[in-house]
Amino acid sequence: MNALANKEVGAYLNKNFVSSFQKVATFRIVNGQKQGGNVASYFCAPDGRVLHCVAGPVDAATMLREAQWVVEGVRKAMVESDKPGATFKGLFRQWHAERLRKEHGLVVDVATFDMPPQSQDDALTFNDPSGRPIVPVLPPPPIDGPDVSFRAAQMEAAKAPGAGGLRDKAGRPWVLGNQGRVHQIMAAYSMVKIEKLYGTVFENILGEKISTKPVITINARGEGGLRTVCLHCESRAHSE
Repeated sequence: MNALANKEVGAYLNKNFVSSFQKVATFRIVNGQKQGGNVASYFCAPDGRVLHCVAGPVDAATMLREAQWVVEGVRKAMVESDKPGATFKGLFRQWHAERLRKEHGLVVDVATFDMPPQSQDDALTFNDPSGRPIVPVLPPPPIDGPDVSFRAAQMEAAKAPGAGGLRDKAGRPWVLGNQGRVHQIMAAYSMVKIEKLYGTVFENILGEKISTKPVITINARGEGGLRTVCLHCESRAHSE
């Protein structure tokens, strides 16, 4: 399941991306095994704008396919965005909406323009103790309904016990997995800065609470008891 341990995936990512990581959710390490928390992989432009995301752990084939989709999409968008009426941002959002329709059977409104950024000095903006604004949870674009070829399957899936799901404009329930939800969000927010997007991925898609607390490690490295590990400090120590 660890896609990043795959040599082909690693070689492709090293060739086309600069990799980094950050802990944003709560988890523990017990006897060397991670417990709780989740993982999301973001494919970003050099300035931190998110082109695509993989929510949750996936196998090597899935990770490689999504990374290749991003790289090929960037090359295509660089050519297509030179045409009148086409923008790099708009193309990626349209492609996410198209994948949502083709692979998951749902149709959404593509957001071609961004909402004006909220001022950090606004009286309604709540900041954390450090003075930074709390990570927003962005509303997804509305679901217009199902693609006709998926309608029967979606209706049956929505009836399943505990299926949950989303509601479209008519109030009908539809079932959507993690990657389908990613495409729905990206149809409105692709090319938005990662600091404005990761909260939505972790809280709305993965169901995790955002946390910057250090990792709690139990019985680590053969030691008894409990110790707290700061990933930032550990990574600096390893690099030095």
